[in-house]
Amino acid sequence: MTRDELILRTRQLVAEGERLDAAPSLGALQTWLQLSDDLLATAWGTMDRYHLAWLMVGKPKATVRGRAMTDAETDAYVRDVASAKTAALRMSLDAVDRQAMPFLGETGGVGAGQGMGEVPEADPAQLAAAAPRSIPLDPEMQRRLDDIRRAAADHAGHVPGERRAPRPERLQR
Repeated sequence: MTRDELILRTRQLVAEGERLDAAPSLGALQTWLQLSDDLLATAWGTMDRYHLAWLMVGKPKATVRGRAMTDAETDAYVRDVASAKTAALRMSLDAVDRQAMPFLGETGGVGAGQGMGEVPEADPAQLAAAAPRSIPLDPEMQRRLDDIRRAAADHAGHVPGERRAPRPERLQR
């Protein structure tokens, strides 16, 4: 898969995720999830249960158990899952388009530095060429990100530049 193919297919899946949010359909969601899972696995490798749980993909806030969901509950479920997976697809698109990160389909393996806590070196010309094509963040998302970054910077224990992985309580022993 080429970089342009990955960008095009990811943009198509993001657009379909937005359509699912506007007009929920459980059947369409299931097909869309399979297509997006296949694309992400091809580009970045498969995700283990920890990553999926951290992204909260497919984990609705209010799970209905023991009975069939009503139409309103089904629509809410589809919107919840579609919005979480669309966010994951947007992160993938940002990584391949704006950040010019190497991906499995392009490199035949994990890119230099990936998984080791460092960002791979990129050709400045490649980054400059990719920048104009990047998709701007939704204004509401940008505002929320700015608020979170300010809160993180103001946090007493925060060390600028230090990166830490999330540590869900369930995974700590």
